[in-house]
Amino acid sequence: MNNLAQFTNEKYLSLESFKKDGAGVKTPIWFVEHEGTFFGYSLADAYKVKRIRNNPRVRVAPCDSRGNVHGAWVEGRARILDPQTDAAEYDAGQRRLVQKYGLIKRLANLFAKFSSRPRAGIVIEFD
Repeated sequence: MNNLAQFTNEKYLSLESFKKDGAGVKTPIWFVEHEGTFFGYSLADAYKVKRIRNNPRVRVAPCDSRGNVHGAWVEGRARILDPQTDAAEYDAGQRRLVQKYGLIKRLANLFAKFSSRPRAGIVIEFD
């Protein structure tokens, strides 16, 4: 049992990714669940994206916007989506985030269009 039910109605999850030395780094992110898989996003050059590229092992737990965890940690595997090469999956995840977060996510998307910093999708899968 991977305890994904605890994420129902949650707005944030704490994503713990791991450095090359094995040390974990926790970051709160927006996420959406679809068929037992979580989707989030980040700036493509963020350290969490680099850590996931080096090591797909992650842990997630429900948290508040500041990253204060209030649930059990769940082990998973993450992979990074490029908006150009993985366009269909990335766009589907973004649409689901807009459905979940509404106007706030739409505004974030608008500001992202004016930014020159590329984004990346984060897919988290569980056994």
